[in-house]
Amino acid sequence: MRISDLLRTKGAAVATVSPETNVTELLERLAEHNVGALVVVDADGAIVGIVSERDVVRRLNERGPQLLDGSVSAIMTKMVASCTPEDSVDQLSVLMTERRIRHVPVVVDGRLAGIVSIGDVVKTRMEQLEKSQEQLEAYISQG
Repeated sequence: MRISDLLRTKGAAVATVSPETNVTELLERLAEHNVGALVVVDADGAIVGIVSERDVVRRLNERGPQLLDGSVSAIMTKMVASCTPEDSVDQLSVLMTERRIRHVPVVVDGRLAGIVSIGDVVKTRMEQLEKSQEQLEAYISQG
C-alpha cells in the first residue's frame, strides 16, 4: 500500500503553525485539532520544522514554565523527515521506527501535501491483516 492510498482514506488536511507562534498557542491548537504534532511552515508555506507534544514536554522539563511564552521555533525539530505519496507504508514504518518519530509530513514538489502518524500506519496494517485473514478463511472454507 502506498502513502497516497492512505491519504485518500484519511484525507490530506494538515494543521500547521508558524515559527513565531508561542508555545501556549501551540498547545491550544494541538488540543483543538486533537493531534500530537503540527508542521511548522513559513510565510511561503515551506516546511521549516515539526513540533510535537513530546517536544513541549521535554523542553518544559529542561527550561521550566517560561517556555510557554517562547516561540515554537525555539523547540521545534528542524530536520524534518518526510515522505512522498509514492512511498510505501512499509517504507514509512521503517523510517518511523529507525528515527523514533511518530509524525511524518507528506511532500509533493517541495510542498506539504499531508501528514501520516504512527496511528495511521498501525490502522492500515490492522486493516491489511484483517483482509488477509478474511481471504484465508474464505479459501479454507471453500475447501
